[in-house]
Amino acid sequence: MRALIIGASGGIGAEIARQITRLGGNVTALSRSVDGLDLTDPASVNRHLGQLTGPFDLIFVAVGILAPTGSSPEKSLSAISAGDLAQVFAVNSIGPALILSHVPRLLPKDGRSVVAVLSARVGSIGDNKIGGWYSYRASKAALNQIVHGAAIELGRSHKGSICVVLHPGTVETPFTANYAGRHKTVPASTAATNLLTVLDRLKPENSGGFYDYAGKEIPW
Repeated sequence: MRALIIGASGGIGAEIARQITRLGGNVTALSRSVDGLDLTDPASVNRHLGQLTGPFDLIFVAVGILAPTGSSPEKSLSAISAGDLAQVFAVNSIGPALILSHVPRLLPKDGRSVVAVLSARVGSIGDNKIGGWYSYRASKAALNQIVHGAAIELGRSHKGSICVVLHPGTVETPFTANYAGRHKTVPASTAATNLLTVLDRLKPENSGGFYDYAGKEIPW
């Protein structure tokens, strides 16, 4: 397997890369901290992705922020900040969209290929029962729509492609350290194993779906 992991320095991305490598796969890793990939800068995305040739059997996008540095997810409408909202969307929605614009040429034309993008259950509009976290929820809902549209387009040109969004559960990483609360958490290694198992079982007819770490479909 040839895999491209974007966000490979984060908890889940690093574990996905490690497990694929351990299984004998060939991993190309990209991240902000190691490679300088800045998802908020289209020139940076074009430069880093433009240097890749592929084809990759798996493209895994594990990027995102809960809130800008120094801020926290909103608990009420009065906490909404235009600047914070724009920054969260830049990383969680626009950045992955820019990555996806490069994906068609990086996938094999024939045979099975997988594009997986980390989302979150809180991005589900149908599952939202408590409100709050406006920027994060909305940015993930937007991401879900972008990936769903990408799946439709890829299905026309890459018949064996599978393009999905995934909810990894609440994972023990610095990303969730201050917000896990009462949620049951799992180590990044367990989350990575769960997600790879889900991806291994998906078929082209599942493309465009939104799945959790157990392979269960999540409402939009």
